[in-house]
Amino acid sequence: MAAEHAAAYGLWFEVVARLVRLVEAAGALIIFVGAVWAFARFLAAGVRDRGGLEHGFNRIRLSLGRFLTLGLEFQLAGDVLRTAIAPSFTEIGQLAAIAAIRTVLNYFLGREIASERAELERERRRQERKGQDPRSAAGLA
Repeated sequence: MAAEHAAAYGLWFEVVARLVRLVEAAGALIIFVGAVWAFARFLAAGVRDRGGLEHGFNRIRLSLGRFLTLGLEFQLAGDVLRTAIAPSFTEIGQLAAIAAIRTVLNYFLGREIASERAELERERRRQERKGQDPRSAAGLA
């Protein structure tokens, strides 16, 4: 009976360990794709809009932040899975510290994304007002 229990635990350990690697690889891939996408967009914006790069830069940062946030969520999911097979309190403590760091990073990335989104919305409103001012002055609005 003990041998069967040990074999079942070994199988469970192996399955969860593979799932952890799969989920963490997905998170790393998401972050990598986001970085490549943002770099390509940055280069394209630099070539296309030499004078107005700042506006495009904010949009690129916002999109990259979304990729980073999603990738970190996958990394955190891997940490949560890993706690299912962590055999010691030391390993659980290390995983908790890693999860806490990733959670804090994710929180601040979320705040940065919200700030960038608000800035883009303010810029859009300013542009709309600039476009409406000449019409108002001419009595068309």
